[in-house]
Formats: sequence, structure tokens, C-alpha cells
Amino acid sequence: MKRGYLIDMDGVIYRGGEPIPGAAEFVKRLLRENIPFLFLTNNSQRTRRDVAMKLSRMGIPVGESHIFTCAMATARYLAKRSPHGTAFVIGEGGLLMALHRNGYAVVDKSPDYVVVGEGRTVNLEMLETAVQMILDGAKLIATNLDPNCPTRHGTRPGCGATVAYLETATGCRAMSMGKPSPIMMRAARKELGLATSETIMVGDTLETDILGGVQMGYRTILVLTGTSQRADLAKCAYGPDRVMESVAELADPALDLLQAVDAGDATEDSVHDMDAWCRATSSTT
Repeated sequence: MKRGYLIDMDGVIYRGGEPIPGAAEFVKRLLRENIPFLFLTNNSQRTRRDVAMKLSRMGIPVGESHIFTCAMATARYLAKRSPHGTAFVIGEGGLLMALHRNGYAVVDKSPDYVVVGEGRTVNLEMLETAVQMILDGAKLIATNLDPNCPTRHGTRPGCGATVAYLETATGCRAMSMGKPSPIMMRAARKELGLATSETIMVGDTLETDILGGVQMGYRTILVLTGTSQRADLAKCAYGPDRVMESVAELADPALDLLQAVDAGDATEDSVHDMDAWCRATSSTT
């Protein structure tokens, strides 16, 4: 049986810049057993190479191909929606690189889109410029709607806070690409070549990781090393398929990673080969 993992990072693999006990062993086990996986992040600041290096320095041996960011999801969506378009960007290197790699030009006049990601250099002049562009017809795109970002020194405003400012000033609502948006969740699954029923989402936050997985029909595992705790489950109309204290439980060889949670309903999977599906169904009718 084929199974694969989509894994959140902050609060699941590391916390405060330090790896969570058992995280490295879990990842090494995935690699050793040839189980496909991707790390998902709603942080658009870093490129996938930067993120891979950060993890490698924590003793977690992954390459660029194991990283999927909301910046990548945003850039790929825009490239399909409006190929070779233009964008005014409030954000940093990871978002700029992703847009360039997908054929987008970053401009400071008459853009097709205003694209907002994380940024530590946001100022009032940039916000005023973005407001006028949106009022003049540019479409507002958010890499994610997380209101704040945890750092080693505390909490700083996130992409969602900047987006809320622009929405309030213009009366326009942003389209968000990051978790729990199905745009990012679906793109990550397809990156691994998995079907919906074969996909397991591991996260620490009910409102993003688990909600996104539930909405997509994935199996979900909540770990209690980050944002959401066991008491929060009683407040939600949805919930994970399994709750674990940490990913150290997934590193335990006594647990079969292919059976960590029950498989999804294969009848709900999308059709990958329409011709083969037509031949199969026509032979049974």
C-alpha cells in the first residue's frame, strides 16, 4: 500500500530554532523506508534551499525536493492563472525567487497583482502604494493569512496582519494560497504523486494543518508540541484522525508508518488516467 506524508515544520519538527526530540529519527526513517514526504511551510521568506539548509544544520538530512512553501504555491497558481504577469510584492527573497522562477516580473507600477508575504521591512510607504494599486484594479493575493509569526525573541506581525490592513483600507478581500487553502494542500499532494486516500498530514495547529487536511480528505495527525493542545479539540467541529505527543512516536519502529492512521476512502480519489477509467467502468456496465 502506498502512503506519504505532508509535514508541518515549526512546532512539529523544531521549536524556537531547536529540533524536537525524535524529529531527526522520524525523517531518517521516512528516507530509509522510501516513504514519500514533503515539509510544508506558511513562511514565504526563505527559498526551499534555505529551508533545507536550516533543517540539515539541525541534523535533519533533507534536500530542496523535500520542501514546499506557500511562496511556491502562490507563484505556481499565478503562473497558471495569468502566465507572464506582473506583481508588486510585499515580501522577501523566498517569494521573489518563486515568482521569478514562474515567469513573473516584479514591478512598482500598474501590476496585475499585489502579492503579500512575510516581511521584516514593511513600511507605510509600501502599504500606501499597495492600497492605491488595489484601488486601481490590481488583485490582492496573500501567501497565507497567519496573523503573527513566532520568533526567538517573541512574536511579530505576520502576513495576515499586513493583508488585514490592505483589506480594511481598500474594501477588497485577498485570496490566500497557504495552509489551509486547498490550493497549497492539493499542489503538495500532487508534488508527491499521491492520491487523496494515500496522503497523511502531520501538524501542530488545528486551524491550518488539520483543517486543511480534513477539507482535502487527507488522514491527519495532530502532535502536541506546538500551538494546539488536547483541550482545544473539544472546541472544534472537526478533528484529527490521531493525536500524538510528538513525532517521536512516528520514529518508533514498533509503529508501521503505512498504518499510522487508517487509509482514506479510495472511491473519493480523483481520476488520474481518464481513458483507463473509462475502459474499466465500461467493462462493468
